[in-house]
Amino acid sequence: MSAAALPDAGPAGPASPAGPATPPGPAGPAEPHGAPAARHHGSAPKGPLNHLTHAVALVILFGVLYATTRAVPHEHGPAGTIASIGFLLLAGTLASELVEPLRLPHLSGYILAGIIAGPHVLKLVDHHAVEEISRVNALALALIALAGGAELRIEIVKKSLKSLLLHNLVQTVLVFVTMTGVFYAARSLVPFAADLSTTAAFGVAILWGVIAVTRSPSAVLGILSQTRATGPVAMNTLAFVMTSDIIVIVVTAIALSTVRPLIEPGTTMSMHEIELLGREILGSISIGTTLGLALAAYMRLIGRQLILVFVALGFGATEVLRYLRFDALLVFVVAGFVVTNLSKQGEKLVHAVEDAASVVFVLFFATAGAHLDLPLLSLMWPVALLFGASRALVTWVASRIGNRLADDPPILRKWAWCGLVSQAGLTLGISLTIERAFPSLGAGFRALVVGCVALNEVFGPILFKYALDRAGETAVEASRGSLPNIGHHG
Repeated sequence: MSAAALPDAGPAGPASPAGPATPPGPAGPAEPHGAPAARHHGSAPKGPLNHLTHAVALVILFGVLYATTRAVPHEHGPAGTIASIGFLLLAGTLASELVEPLRLPHLSGYILAGIIAGPHVLKLVDHHAVEEISRVNALALALIALAGGAELRIEIVKKSLKSLLLHNLVQTVLVFVTMTGVFYAARSLVPFAADLSTTAAFGVAILWGVIAVTRSPSAVLGILSQTRATGPVAMNTLAFVMTSDIIVIVVTAIALSTVRPLIEPGTTMSMHEIELLGREILGSISIGTTLGLALAAYMRLIGRQLILVFVALGFGATEVLRYLRFDALLVFVVAGFVVTNLSKQGEKLVHAVEDAASVVFVLFFATAGAHLDLPLLSLMWPVALLFGASRALVTWVASRIGNRLADDPPILRKWAWCGLVSQAGLTLGISLTIERAFPSLGAGFRALVVGCVALNEVFGPILFKYALDRAGETAVEASRGSLPNIGHHG
């Protein structure tokens, strides 16, 4: 599913040594878990006939379902949901093959298929089916978190610890402060914020700064899954995004407590909420450690039917953790980290997640595409474009500052920021939390978040894949011998 799961994605020839700020790829003789060598070297190029066949099949698929939905009313029961799942899987897979010649990521094909088939274009999949299929998001996020934690090997983190800490500090502070200022300055363009008082508008701007700091682990892992990328850009992006999510969880909880007196005059900042935050973080880490040890023991002693274990964790454990007010994402990240670093089952876990996620990811992103509210986006696109472009610009600036402070090698200075633009499930989840905490904002805040996420969800993965291709870290580019010298500059 990800680069670390595929140690052979690099070039056949020896790579240049990486410096302290450049964590080595997981391949090579130093591989701690003895992963097999040279299993993938990129897929064979497909000819025009293959792409024509996929295009014809996709058109027929859309045509058949279009005719069916016009002849027969939508079925809102289990049969209709199952039919929608099957259609999105086929359509997303075929669309991903069609965007490949354009050097676009498969994620773009999944999202595009969902948009076209969704309730705002051809209406082949209605709102009810989209909501029902969205339940797979819990499983997808559990797999994303497990795989992401499993990639954070201690030896990689140690080698890039200085760079990782500096980049997280610079990105968090600079993006948060800048986007808070941008929102406050442009509040007259935002329908729900235009009439707010000065203090209330500033409080909402702080919440928008929190939203801007969030990244997308799902998009990063989805691109790494497709490209089999390995190298400094891929590994640094993965490590940054997973550790950044932990910071975002903390920042969100602090912001919710801090801005309440600003948005709701007469209320005070509650220390009880700070105590709950500490309990949530420490409890999530403890539960994640226990879960990781249990997973490692299960894989060593039994090691079968892991897909059932993942389903139980994704659907059952997630709901239990949410009820107990622990953070499921943090729990699963810690569990994956423990399995990789405190046992010899890390490679087995990553390969099992890779197999399980091959179908789940198609549904996850196709459903995300179907969820995009195009009428809303058509109304909010000017301000969403302003905020999206501002966030991308400040992310680039923060990355350059972090690169200079950490003395990163040239390849990271040029391409490391490209994987930080995407936003997806975590961002929407935090926006829902904010909406529940401040009902006075209405649905306007979440609607604006959806508009910005729509832009970042479409263009972010494309930008990241482009960076990996240009850096020579994807399997196809590496097989051409195009991996550049990535040694640390003097």
